Amino acid sequence: MNRRSTSRALRRLRLTTVLFAILAISTAGVAADKPAKPKLSLRASPSVSFSPARIFLVVEIKGGPNDFEEFYCATAEWDWGDGTTSESSYDCEPYEAGKSEMRRRYSTEHKYLTSGYYQIQFRLKKKNKPVALVHTVVQIRPGLRDIGQ
Repeated sequence: MNRRSTSRALRRLRLTTVLFAILAISTAGVAADKPAKPKLSLRASPSVSFSPARIFLVVEIKGGPNDFEEFYCATAEWDWGDGTTSESSYDCEPYEAGKSEMRRRYSTEHKYLTSGYYQIQFRLKKKNKPVALVHTVVQIRPGLRDIGQ
């Protein structure tokens, strides 16, 4: 390799390094601008009981910004795993970035009359489109009224 081709190779290497640096900075900027999606957690208490059982449920939304638009003023839907569902929607002001705050806690209770394993699902929906889902399982064991049936 002569001196001229070595010089060209070094310039190409520097240019490539600069382009990769610019790409890395611009990509990092895009990722930093997009807020992290909050995570849902669902707790059932008690998770094991005897029929008939009244189960108390709490969904908490953790992480992400308080004004996460996708979760703002969402409809809450519970699927109880026993063939029944329930839904709650709320009247909200129009969304304003930096001002509107999403709800971070949902709680309710449900009564199971018969024994079995039930998968409970909680969905947040916007315009009938699910935007988040979490589930848990509860076990309802046969109670005194189930003996002999």
